Amino acid sequence: MDIEERYELLARNTEEIVTADELRGLLAKDVAPKAYIGFEPSGLVHLGWVVCANKIRDFVDAGFEMTIFFADWHAYINDKLGGDIERIRLCALYMQDCFEALGVPRDKVKFVMASEIMDGIGYWEKVMKVGKVTSLSRIKRSMTIMGRKEDDAELDSSKFLYPLMQATDLFMMDIDVAYAGIDQRRVHMLAREAAEKLHWKVPIALHTPLLPGLKGVNRMDPIATKMSKSDPDSGISIHDSPEDINRKIKKAFCPEKEVEGNPMMAICKHILFQESSDFVIDRPEKFGGKLVFHSYDELASAYAGGDLHPVDLKQGVAKGLIDKLAPVRAYFEKNHQNLDALKRSLGIA
Repeated sequence: MDIEERYELLARNTEEIVTADELRGLLAKDVAPKAYIGFEPSGLVHLGWVVCANKIRDFVDAGFEMTIFFADWHAYINDKLGGDIERIRLCALYMQDCFEALGVPRDKVKFVMASEIMDGIGYWEKVMKVGKVTSLSRIKRSMTIMGRKEDDAELDSSKFLYPLMQATDLFMMDIDVAYAGIDQRRVHMLAREAAEKLHWKVPIALHTPLLPGLKGVNRMDPIATKMSKSDPDSGISIHDSPEDINRKIKKAFCPEKEVEGNPMMAICKHILFQESSDFVIDRPEKFGGKLVFHSYDELASAYAGGDLHPVDLKQGVAKGLIDKLAPVRAYFEKNHQNLDALKRSLGIA
């Protein structure tokens, strides 16, 4: 695979690369660069992780040393799972299973817990150095990476550490490319700015889009209406049964002829067309029969033009997701120990 093929693999289904020239330069000089994505262990995994799993596989296929980082102490600061650090770490074990269930080869990625790199004085020296070149107002603006409003930073002073720690994680692991959803952009820019001031290696940032919640998108603040496990009916869990998927999709926001801001179209674009070159809708003959779309653009054109009804689009999306998640359900039927333990700790039947 040549440099441009590796670049195109990384760039597909990507919202932003900061910067494309830097990424091409990295690929030209390093056959095995280091990439990372970080997660707070915070509960059951939703459909948005499919986008992440697909991109992680792209990094692996492009020859990267890929680290999946579980930010246990970051999740503690952010009050996830009741601030119970043992529950948070149990969730991290379950999340490793989720990635394998979603097709990430366990033997080709490295799973790292934040606590593994935070023990030495070197980590906290870097936190202080990043803090010395970063203003308080800059840190406060970055609080949104935690899923919080800027004003929430006044509630708990430990939360000011969070952006500094997240930036330091990159430097501590000598990361070349920081990958995340677009909601993490602010902290990646903070890290790049700090690295330039400190004359450290500046990490490249690669961001994929966020799946909107099933209830629709606030176009003024799409990050606030991303798919989230905090509202079960706004998203689809990777563990949802076919019946649950059908029920949730049936109720989902899907405005007729509208492509932008339509969660059904977003699922098609960022998940279903990433898995297959065809999108099939099996309609009864009396309603026009089977439809096959060979590209997302073809689907979008048909929907915008009124040639595809929202009910039919929903039916195709539900069927596509049920098929996509069938291997996940099969995986957890055999490998359910960590999932069961997490559910017990959360009081979920």
